[in-house]
Amino acid sequence: MNLLINIDVPELGPAVDFYRDALGFTLNRFLDDDVAELTGASSRLYLLKNEAGTSSSTPGSAPRHYTRHWTPIHFDVVVDDLEAAARRAEHAGALREGECREWLGSRCMTFSDPFGHGFCLIEFTNDTYA
Repeated sequence: MNLLINIDVPELGPAVDFYRDALGFTLNRFLDDDVAELTGASSRLYLLKNEAGTSSSTPGSAPRHYTRHWTPIHFDVVVDDLEAAARRAEHAGALREGECREWLGSRCMTFSDPFGHGFCLIEFTNDTYA
């Protein structure tokens, strides 16, 4: 089984730049004018251009917006050096949302991207949670 991650963004150019500069993804290709495929992690990341205010799913659902928002799903990026990765992400435009937390053999920092989506940077003592 493969996992693909799709992230709605208002514009592809700034989103590709952010995910390249902040997290080290590489632009693999544009599928069309509205989809960019990024690689460089264990899963492919697809940036989907969808304008703010458009319907996010079924008619009558909440419209898309790109201010900070809560969602029950986010993604984590495992890094070797948490402090260096945090500096890189912040330099690229990520907003740190809390202090470093330690939990079950990991150190974690939470962020949001410039499009309002949350993500975490995690450094493990071993290969995974203890």
